[in-house]
Amino acid sequence: MDSSNRMGDLEITDPQAMRALAHPVRLAILDRLRRNGPATATELAPDVGATPSVTSWHLRHLATFGLVRDSTPGPDRRSRRWEAVARGFRFEPSQDPADDKSRSAARELSRQMFLRYADLPARWAAEVEPGLDPTWRAAAGLANTRVTVTAEELAAIQDGIERVLAPYATRDPADHPEDGRGVVLLRYVLPEGGEDDGGNGGDGNGGKGDGDGGGEERAAGRTS
Repeated sequence: MDSSNRMGDLEITDPQAMRALAHPVRLAILDRLRRNGPATATELAPDVGATPSVTSWHLRHLATFGLVRDSTPGPDRRSRRWEAVARGFRFEPSQDPADDKSRSAARELSRQMFLRYADLPARWAAEVEPGLDPTWRAAAGLANTRVTVTAEELAAIQDGIERVLAPYATRDPADHPEDGRGVVLLRYVLPEGGEDDGGNGGDGNGGKGDGDGGGEERAAGRTS
């Protein structure tokens, strides 16, 4: 596997595919299929905030760009079942500075991903964290660390994180530990704008607080 794609994600480079995915219902559909496996439009509808007919339309649109596909039939063979093509996806705009369509499409998909997960930590803190046992509560949390690095060093940090995560993200479900549970690792990588003050990044605290629980997302880059 390419070391730049250790998770085995579907790589999206077509601006039209990025725009197709940059929709709240379609992101919700893909998220539901990745987490819970194959489903019909009727089964998906309550979770994605759309009627079965509208959900079916969105599924067909996603299939046009190779993001979902037909799954094996269920007990009711009259109902069409769908599945995600890959456990995750990644995208980035063209490196061609003249390719405005690619940059615009990637920016919109990133924006929609940020919006989709913006309130996840707060919902976790209100709905999930109170019911966790002390061991899981201690392992969860939020870290906020600021560093001063070059673009190349930041890429190396990202690569190192994915190197650690890949064996867990790609592990076969049959090999999941009996006492394991889903954990969401939200990773925001936010280079600051303007000139850096040349400091040593000492205001990063690495502190832990309320985090969240359920997969792993990287807006403006990848989700799995």
